[in-house]
Amino acid sequence: MTQSLVLTLEVVDETGLAGSHLGLVRLVAERALRSDGLEGGYQVSITVVDDARIRQLNAEHRGVDATTDVLSFPLASDDTADFVLPPMAQTHLGDIVISFHRAQAQAEEYGHTLEREIAYLTAHGVLHLLGFDHEEEEDRAIMRTREEEILFDLPREE
Repeated sequence: MTQSLVLTLEVVDETGLAGSHLGLVRLVAERALRSDGLEGGYQVSITVVDDARIRQLNAEHRGVDATTDVLSFPLASDDTADFVLPPMAQTHLGDIVISFHRAQAQAEEYGHTLEREIAYLTAHGVLHLLGFDHEEEEDRAIMRTREEEILFDLPREE
């Protein structure tokens, strides 16, 4: 018998500006997680912040004193792969932080909607939690393909 996927997504808008986009964030995160074929219970936390906050987090956690668009903090690793949870307990995959202001600027820069950019950053962040990366060209191509599969029905242009 195949076990179903149960997701708990905590989505928080610290900016007070992204409220109308939080449903999209939730939809894209769920789609990205389901596309990975996961079974069982999982939790993900997604927080929308301003540029100052994401810069602070980037400096604290990555040693880079610069604003960025999205940060992912995966909790699963090869060291925790064999960790057994109690029945019905959910695995917390990690946290994602998205800069609303960077999303606005990048949407304008790339000539697409803010919705498309927020959706892209959400998918990108979730894929990082699932172990995808883009350091090598081959990995970048794989990740980009997965992002496009997740965002297949979102328009690019304004």
